[in-house]
Amino acid sequence: MVKVKVQAFGRFLSGMVMPNIGVFIAWGLLTALFIPTGWFPNDQYSKMVEPMIKYILPLLIGYNGGKLIAGERGAIVGSITTVGVICGTSIPMFIGAMIAGPAGGYAIKLFDRYTKGKIKSGFEMLVNNFSAGIVGLILAIVFFTGVGPIVERLNELLGLGVHRLVQGGLLPLTALVVEPAKILFLNNAINHGVFGPLGIQQVSEAGKSIFFLIESNPGPGLGVLLAYMMFGKGASKNSASGAAMIHFFGGIHEIYFPYILMKPMLIISVIFGGITGIFVNVILNTGLVAPPSPGSIFAIMALAPRGGITPILLSVIAATGVTFVTSAIILKSSKEIEQDVETLKAILANSKVTKKISKIIVACDAGMGSSAMGASVLRKKIEAANLPILVTNCSISNLTEDMELVITHKDLTERAKKTVSSPHHLSIDNFMNHSFYDGLVEEIKGMFIDLESDSEILRKDGVLVNQKSVSKEKAIEQVATHLEKLGYVGKGYEKYMQQREKVSTTYIGNYVAIPHGTVEGKKEVLNSGIVILQYPNGIDFGDGNIAYFLIGIAGKNDEHVEIISKIADVIEDEEEVLILKSEKNAEKIYKTFNV
Repeated sequence: MVKVKVQAFGRFLSGMVMPNIGVFIAWGLLTALFIPTGWFPNDQYSKMVEPMIKYILPLLIGYNGGKLIAGERGAIVGSITTVGVICGTSIPMFIGAMIAGPAGGYAIKLFDRYTKGKIKSGFEMLVNNFSAGIVGLILAIVFFTGVGPIVERLNELLGLGVHRLVQGGLLPLTALVVEPAKILFLNNAINHGVFGPLGIQQVSEAGKSIFFLIESNPGPGLGVLLAYMMFGKGASKNSASGAAMIHFFGGIHEIYFPYILMKPMLIISVIFGGITGIFVNVILNTGLVAPPSPGSIFAIMALAPRGGITPILLSVIAATGVTFVTSAIILKSSKEIEQDVETLKAILANSKVTKKISKIIVACDAGMGSSAMGASVLRKKIEAANLPILVTNCSISNLTEDMELVITHKDLTERAKKTVSSPHHLSIDNFMNHSFYDGLVEEIKGMFIDLESDSEILRKDGVLVNQKSVSKEKAIEQVATHLEKLGYVGKGYEKYMQQREKVSTTYIGNYVAIPHGTVEGKKEVLNSGIVILQYPNGIDFGDGNIAYFLIGIAGKNDEHVEIISKIADVIEDEEEVLILKSEKNAEKIYKTFNV
């Protein structure tokens, strides 16, 4: 889908800029405080402004761009390449850095792919170091002589276009694109990929930039949430007040997006609010000295230039008022549709969750805003239910295959599934939907009860007595079969058990062997478990070692360690083992090992 691709591209742009937000803020504060028109003009301190914007910030963007493509080697080559584009122009080269960094990373990635397996042993470090230096230098020269001037010209054209928009009073119309794009979670692509570079360029020339207020103005979102507080119904009305505080004071704008997606007509409201806010900013000639991140009203006020706080607050108030009025009209004239949480049980059933969940991930685009709020709400409910489950949040790009249950907004679930396929995925239409989380907690509690009987590490039916003596290999096969039958392992686990036995014997003395898989075999372990097979006539493990008990082990995490220690206490007594080898009551053996 086009939207997914655009979101992915926006996430990539955000990945270059977001790690450096602290540096942007430091530079913005330095500018606001110490330049000649700042709060506290200082000729000495202001000397740091130009080096930070011209060298440090582009280099950091190039570094992260290269790292996203090819790790640390990509970061190094991306940085070298970025030096070329910086020195090849006379303006702060942020757009150029966004091109040079990934280009450097991609170039070294291609080199590494081509030379993989072709470098003689002992020369790896030499080749790695010289290849990074040579590839970086070549690209730096290319970007210095060719790409830098082109990007500078593009900057000039963009600046000219923006200037004409401002002169013609058309800049407010950007809200026609910005506000719908934000609702589709493309806000990072807009803010860091478009307005960020333009804004920094404008700040270097005028000391402030209106671009930092186009996407980050909290007025439209606040207006929608205030309308829900007064005219909404059900869960959306109940959660709107908390969402409003998080949005306005915490700066997590993504939290209001679902409220609009529940009522798509509200996109008209935020467009009108966005146009109003930008119009007021244009009329009052407002701007910020750096991008506010997060977009909290406190961050916006802190980054306002001297004398600029009041005009900015007026633009926020105006945007809030217009959005509130139009949202109220829309909400009062339509019926509230609440999410059908009754379908949650079917969703979980279709997800084929066959074991207790130990960790839930709430994921969003950046992993810092709406998902953090959703995780906080769910975490409190999980703790109140006394469920031993860890709830945390992250970005979709940081999802991993070993995760168990992932919750994303319904517009991001498709991308999450493409990122990781192993976890069970649930979609939510609003990260503050308490009804959804209540239903989820109830279903998980039911799953815990249903799975309780199957969750023991050593079960009564895990003990088999009076088995006929067979070859060592056949006995290990029987152990693997029983582990699989009880749902501890997959069919492929036996292969890894046999491989482990060939590496070194699993006979541990005192007539006991503990066959288990290799490290690689962990991928076949479904749940931690132990089985005990008794062979009264013994199994020959070679070198005169006879095992009367084969204790099969499948360890997923560390749940089996405690029972293993108990078993060790029993088999430490050789006489006890010799007595038990003739015991025909499986339950007695179970109780002996599971005390």
